Amino acid sequence: MRKTLGWLLSLVVLIGTMGAAGTTAQAATAAQPAAATDIKDQILGIPGMSLIEEKPYPGYRFFVLNYEQPVDHRQPWKGTFKQRLTLLHKDVSRPSVFFTSGYNVSTSPRRSEPTTIVDGNQVSLEYRFFTPSRPDPANWSNLDIWQAASDQHRLFTALKKIYKKNWLATGASKGGMTATYYERFYPRDMDGVVAYVAPNDVVNNEDSAYDRFFAKVGTKECRDKLNAVQREALVRREPLEAKYAVAAAENGWTFTTVGDLDKAYEAVVLDYVWAFWQYSLLADCASIPAAATASDQAIWDSIDAISGFSAYADQGLETYTPYYYQAGTQLGSPDIKLPHLKGLSRYGYQPPRNFVPRDIPMTFQPGVMADVDKWVRDNAHQMLFVYGQNDPWGAEPFRLGYGVRDSYVMIAPGANHGANVAKLMDGEKALATAKILQWAGVAPAAALADAGKAAPLAAPDAQLDQRDLEREPQLRP
Repeated sequence: MRKTLGWLLSLVVLIGTMGAAGTTAQAATAAQPAAATDIKDQILGIPGMSLIEEKPYPGYRFFVLNYEQPVDHRQPWKGTFKQRLTLLHKDVSRPSVFFTSGYNVSTSPRRSEPTTIVDGNQVSLEYRFFTPSRPDPANWSNLDIWQAASDQHRLFTALKKIYKKNWLATGASKGGMTATYYERFYPRDMDGVVAYVAPNDVVNNEDSAYDRFFAKVGTKECRDKLNAVQREALVRREPLEAKYAVAAAENGWTFTTVGDLDKAYEAVVLDYVWAFWQYSLLADCASIPAAATASDQAIWDSIDAISGFSAYADQGLETYTPYYYQAGTQLGSPDIKLPHLKGLSRYGYQPPRNFVPRDIPMTFQPGVMADVDKWVRDNAHQMLFVYGQNDPWGAEPFRLGYGVRDSYVMIAPGANHGANVAKLMDGEKALATAKILQWAGVAPAAALADAGKAAPLAAPDAQLDQRDLEREPQLRP
């Protein structure tokens, strides 16, 4: 556009030197560029794109959209479905960030950390098979990491014609995994990847890393306190399950998928220690009751606040059926030994199969995660992995081999599943920020010369920058 305008202005000057004043005025008027097409019209000009709604937000345009995608990218003639996405539009002259949570998309304006750092646009895509982005009828064999990466690739290809500057992929937890898988299958699309707290379960039935994690995380005092409450919840199974039955009746919870209330109860209790470290901090141990003297209500309240008794009811599982399906077919799921629950646990960590309706077939595909892991170790280029020191999901992280280029793994001290660049130690925080700016093509000269001078380009915004931390269900082996 700049070249076109320059040519037109030169033409105006040339005509002005050759003609009369009136002719010059007419030529200048004719040379004025037509009004630029509104960004909404440009987006809706993409074949298959439709508007759900536009929501106002100062300094941005925010759109909730549907994009028509093939159910099977290998056989696109076999039908399509509408995949929901949002677009936080800043300016086409800014870089863009491709965000996914790996779950449902938030329809409220939000800005991921890389988007704030680069002061860019953000495209957020709902993961396929999460309602309403589910084909009808649903052939669950089309829910895999390659199909999801192909969703991203196809949308990126369409949007790149409008947003021509650099692109970064990002996400946290399953979203970080998703960004990594996208890079593995379409390494030429993005200019950089920022993957937060992304689990990497390479060998599904080898999970000793989690046992080592839980043996040393936090302090012994805190670990013992949490283990005691978890154990006491199983010692008092009868009175607490009676409370659970009352709560289920009051809330309309049913347990058809998991099997019965007893299995659901134990699954919630076994989540307790894991969920504490995933979402809480060491300082929060002060709020954990002393198991030996705690009332039934105190034990119940602590388990409910941290694990959530609705999690394994049919109503709680339904939203996450695609998550459990992938855990039981490709992603894998962690297992840990629970010696303090010996003689009390009836089921142990239940497999993902127990959390998916039986009419949905599932077969685990060994080797899928090993393929991604090897690719990252050998081929990572401009990728940043950020983990929290006290996050259980970081027990099996992505690692980088000797052949990678300009890629990093960083750990935020004392952080949980909400770890991000801002929580890194100062030196790593500066380096990570500088690299994100550089990959996005917007690093100021000062930051290029000295990473210590790198800082987010966008001003903080309490509403936009809040993180909707997905309270993910625990993946079971």
